[in-house]
Amino acid sequence: MSSNCDKRCVSIYFFAILAAYAILGLLIFVPGLLVGASTLLLIGIVLVVIVVLLFAAAIILKALSKLFHKY
Repeated sequence: MSSNCDKRCVSIYFFAILAAYAILGLLIFVPGLLVGASTLLLIGIVLVVIVVLLFAAAIILKALSKLFHKY
C-alpha cells in the first residue's frame, strides 16, 4: 500500500516541478510576445497565461499538501 502511495507522490512531485518550469517559461516568453501583439492576440495570451498559472498553482499546492501531510 505504501509503495503505491510513494509512486503517486513521486509523480505529483514531478508534475509540480514541471509546473514550476512552466511558470518560469511564461515569465521569460510572454513579455517578448506582448511587444508586437495585436489586441485580440493580447487577450488570447492573457487567457492562456491565466489558465496555465491556475493549473500550475493547483498542481504545486496539491504536491505541497501531500508533502506536508506526511509530516
